[in-house]
Amino acid sequence: AACCGSRYTILTLYAPTLSKPKNKHHEQKEFQKVAFDFAANEMSPHMAEWDQKEIFPVETMRKAAQLGFGGIYVQPDVGGSGLSRLDTSIIFEALSTGCTSTTAYMSIHNMCVWMIDTFGNKEQREKFCPDLCSMEKFASYCLTEPGSGSDAASLLTSAQRKGDNYILNGSKAFISGGGDTDVYVVMCRTGSKGPKGISCLVVEKGTPGLSFGKKENKVGWNSQPTRAVIFEDCVVPVANRLGEEGQGFNIAMKGLNGGRINIASCSLGAAHASVQLARDHLLVRKQFGDTLSNNQFLQFKLAEMATKLVASRLLVREAATALQENRPSAVSLCSMAKLFATDECFDICNQALQMHGGYGYLKDYAVQQYVRDIRVHQILEGTNEVMRMIISRNLLTEP
Repeated sequence: AACCGSRYTILTLYAPTLSKPKNKHHEQKEFQKVAFDFAANEMSPHMAEWDQKEIFPVETMRKAAQLGFGGIYVQPDVGGSGLSRLDTSIIFEALSTGCTSTTAYMSIHNMCVWMIDTFGNKEQREKFCPDLCSMEKFASYCLTEPGSGSDAASLLTSAQRKGDNYILNGSKAFISGGGDTDVYVVMCRTGSKGPKGISCLVVEKGTPGLSFGKKENKVGWNSQPTRAVIFEDCVVPVANRLGEEGQGFNIAMKGLNGGRINIASCSLGAAHASVQLARDHLLVRKQFGDTLSNNQFLQFKLAEMATKLVASRLLVREAATALQENRPSAVSLCSMAKLFATDECFDICNQALQMHGGYGYLKDYAVQQYVRDIRVHQILEGTNEVMRMIISRNLLTEP
């Protein structure tokens, strides 16, 4: 069985900033409890089945949206919850203990809705955001291409303007939700080479010229489909462009700053659950006449895992607060949080599997799924190598 709950104070520590009033602290504890309960009751019992049968759990996500988790940091006037980035991190960590793959998709969906809410005009916000916040409709983020992953500014998908429409041609790769979702936030080239030639279009499912590749067969993240998204003379109204021409790359990167905190928070949830699973296993598994919990080497390993988890959480929460407050350090901190938390949390999950011995490699035990689902977090939303580039560039260009 998967693991969820808030059994230990140390494992649920989320370090609200000291300046926050006590009532805000209480609200965050309530959000956390609601998310933990939803993860335990609605996600955890189905996590293995969603993985093995590759089920996209639409109805469960719509239940989560009824709790306000479809547009967590989207403004309330279009159906969002209007919560902070710190609140969002707390919620995604808790949900991820129930199913990391499903929560990771929800985090991408939230990022897309926020992009429309933040950069869209009144008509666009009112058209798209309410159905996305309720998860009546689902969204996908389309940046990566077969030939441009880390080098996103070199994307080739083109949008040529003809009257009141753009004619979109090209393809996007590794798109979460691709083919099963309703709204595609697409980065495309409307101008010259480089980041300043990129614009952002919202493409609706059913648009002529929009098609999808085969469903990818993945190591993890199996509760969300991944496909190529293909545009062949796809006619998209100019009215569906977010912001002005040439603003697309800036919109994409601002979305990703939050996306990096979101995916780091999902990593925290997987690690959180894995520490608890490891602890429970050590308490019951006997070897050499004694439970593993009395083996000092394993005690120390468990202590290191818990310490890495809390250290990762504190960095992620600090980055979330910096982004919310629009601090100059926010971009670097988001990159640091994504780099550190996804690396450390993968190590935690992998160590938890090792503690299970041969049982950890069986699909009857949840720990292997956390390992498989969390591995891709070191790659997406900007690889961890790119995170190192961003951090070092900012350090080396500081006055």
